[in-house]
Amino acid sequence: MPMGKITTKSDVFSFGVVLMELLTGLMALDEGRSEEKQYLAAWFWKIKVDKEKLMAAIDPALEVKEEISESIVAIAELAGHCTVREPNQRPDMSHAVNILSPLVDKWKPYDDDSEEFAGIDYTLPLTQMVKGWQESEGKDTSVVDLEYSKDSIPARPAGFAESFTSADGR
Repeated sequence: MPMGKITTKSDVFSFGVVLMELLTGLMALDEGRSEEKQYLAAWFWKIKVDKEKLMAAIDPALEVKEEISESIVAIAELAGHCTVREPNQRPDMSHAVNILSPLVDKWKPYDDDSEEFAGIDYTLPLTQMVKGWQESEGKDTSVVDLEYSKDSIPARPAGFAESFTSADGR
């Protein structure tokens, strides 16, 4: 595969790097880090094989508990698989979906039986949820008028498919 060519496999590589960023809380490239850690993907490859090192590298904001450590290892393995050197050895995004889908229930911040989390009623329209959230945070909601926010979204570009499926991206 020629260098610099954009393909679904380069997208898969990028997705793997995003997973690494999410797990570690680090940017993909940070010249302020030591040379060993400067390139997240290269450094992550070295630490992901050692569970102790991997867990030490996880972003503290994730508040890792024993019950989700298996999920973290699975996501780290997927990130590694997505970032292998040879593009033809990278998985399809459908594989990533198959790996990540079962983990969704383990990472949900709220119970499905509850329609409310952190004081936000998820049955309300988005504009009302945001206003409620702002009020609960003590923010002035008069400054932000969400009723007209849909006007800020640009129209569909000319020639853009009416519906987009994973088959369109291949």
